[in-house]
Amino acid sequence: MTLTANWSYPTAIRFGAGRIAELGEACRAAGIERPILITDRGLAALPVTATALDVLDAAGLGRAIFADVDPNPTEANLAAGIAAYKAGGHDGVIAFGGGSGLDLAKTVAFMAGQTRPVWDFEDIGDWWTRADADAIAPVIAVPTTAGTGSEVGRATVLTDPATHMKKIIFHPRMLPLRVICDPELTVGMPPEITAGTGMDAFAHCLEAYSSPFFHPMSQGIALEGMRLVKEYLPRAYGDGTDIEARGQMMAAAAMGATAFQKGLGAIHAISHPVGAMYNTHHGTTNAVVMTNVLDFNRPAIEDRIAAAAAYLGIPGGFDGFRDFVAMLIAGLAIPSSLTGLGIGAPDVDELTRLALTDPSCGGNPVPLTAENLRPLIASCFE
Repeated sequence: MTLTANWSYPTAIRFGAGRIAELGEACRAAGIERPILITDRGLAALPVTATALDVLDAAGLGRAIFADVDPNPTEANLAAGIAAYKAGGHDGVIAFGGGSGLDLAKTVAFMAGQTRPVWDFEDIGDWWTRADADAIAPVIAVPTTAGTGSEVGRATVLTDPATHMKKIIFHPRMLPLRVICDPELTVGMPPEITAGTGMDAFAHCLEAYSSPFFHPMSQGIALEGMRLVKEYLPRAYGDGTDIEARGQMMAAAAMGATAFQKGLGAIHAISHPVGAMYNTHHGTTNAVVMTNVLDFNRPAIEDRIAAAAAYLGIPGGFDGFRDFVAMLIAGLAIPSSLTGLGIGAPDVDELTRLALTDPSCGGNPVPLTAENLRPLIASCFE
């Protein structure tokens, strides 16, 4: 099979090895003449970033870069990014990297022309209509990991350090106009990042599939996304140069982010405050709490998960699926509890309070309350 294609769902995607060479053309197609590439600090000095900047330079688009981005981006990162965008007279953003770089870049493009504070656009009701849509800068997204799927998303996640909360900022026009998915850019990912980001994609698919809301298209995408992770994440983890596996995982990541329009649940409701309070890797945190949440949701999803197990070729119904997830996580050397992530004295009451305010709560198959969520979170540390 040749892993090269042009897609337009949910946006225009140029998919295939070596397609970073088309970055300049993609900028022109989006009407961007003075782009700034926004990425995280760790990625800024790596060869893949230099390659992207060389492509821009050769296309006469300069090589402007901003990389003051934390693993869990904050309002301070946003302010610095907006200042860099305005100081350089830029007219568009290249969102380059993993979830943190992509999210911060999209938020810079969104906020650079707004007059209200970013928290006024949190994903609550119709708050997104407060934004000046015409002031939103165009975005080209170039993922370098296979996990968050932010390259095909209409929202970003920003940490509010004052409240230790990760908040979702949403606007339909935050969706990148063009995406370049080049699996060659992911070859240098360390195994632990391959594992964590891959399990983030799986969590998106699993929670979207399990969500009680009605969205058959998303449910079908989620189911196939889980199959791709099952088949290809162990391969990508075991051999980082396996381009087929890398490519299939990039597809699974985009599928997961497309699917979770249907909803997320307790995995993300727990992971968001844990990451905000203790600075853990988001995808890895999702993986650590996954089997606990599966057990918690079993009364509401047992038959649905059994159907997924049959599609994935996993015998044993719900129990077989649960065992497969546990073995997958163990095979990726991910800890079996949040304690294994280095959280020694968790504030379970505060985590419970924050998790209950997370928008992901509403998509959980079993309604979440303080009474049932606190023991679930506590179980993730045992």
